[in-house]
Amino acid sequence: MAGILSYFLQKDKVFYSLFEQASDNLEAIAKKLVQVVQEPDFNKRAAYISEMQDIEHQNDEITHKIFIELGRNFITPFDREDIHSLASALDDIADCIYAAGKKINFYKIDPISDQGIQKMAEAISGAVKAVKEAVTELRNLKNTQKIIECVIKINSIENNADDIFDMSIERLFESDVDAKELIKRREIYQVMEVATDKCEDAGNVIESIVVKYA
Repeated sequence: MAGILSYFLQKDKVFYSLFEQASDNLEAIAKKLVQVVQEPDFNKRAAYISEMQDIEHQNDEITHKIFIELGRNFITPFDREDIHSLASALDDIADCIYAAGKKINFYKIDPISDQGIQKMAEAISGAVKAVKEAVTELRNLKNTQKIIECVIKINSIENNADDIFDMSIERLFESDVDAKELIKRREIYQVMEVATDKCEDAGNVIESIVVKYA
């Protein structure tokens, strides 16, 4: 009986490893986005964006593995709904970050001269780092204070990203760019802001897990 229980408890730990892999990938793709927005050369940006696509595909595979394990295991470390929600939120973050990098080159935007894009990339990087720290602490739930601090930081960054978005849009409308350029830049700001929203979603799920199980 003890052997069977041990087997299922080992299987239970697979979710932590998969979530940690996903959060490692988020940190990697966020770093690539920072490289994209700081790179003046279109072709070099394209190379970074290609690497971002590979990372995003890796996260899709991790999310798929989480859902498969969810179907296989009746013992899970926390609520199945929370596992599904956290996996989906982490996947959405990667999707949005990749979309931001892709749109910069697709629309042939010069990101270096755009303060909004620069600040948004920095905000995304900070939010992702806090998400990763919180996910890492889920494995043992001993340092709940650190998790809560990470969640608070994510929420603060998301609020700041809202302000950056508003100021960027205001600056855009006050500039003399044509309508097409305005639409392109607004779309990039929007997907970057949504990336921080998705970080907040992940933080909210993690906070829910802490409240239930810590």
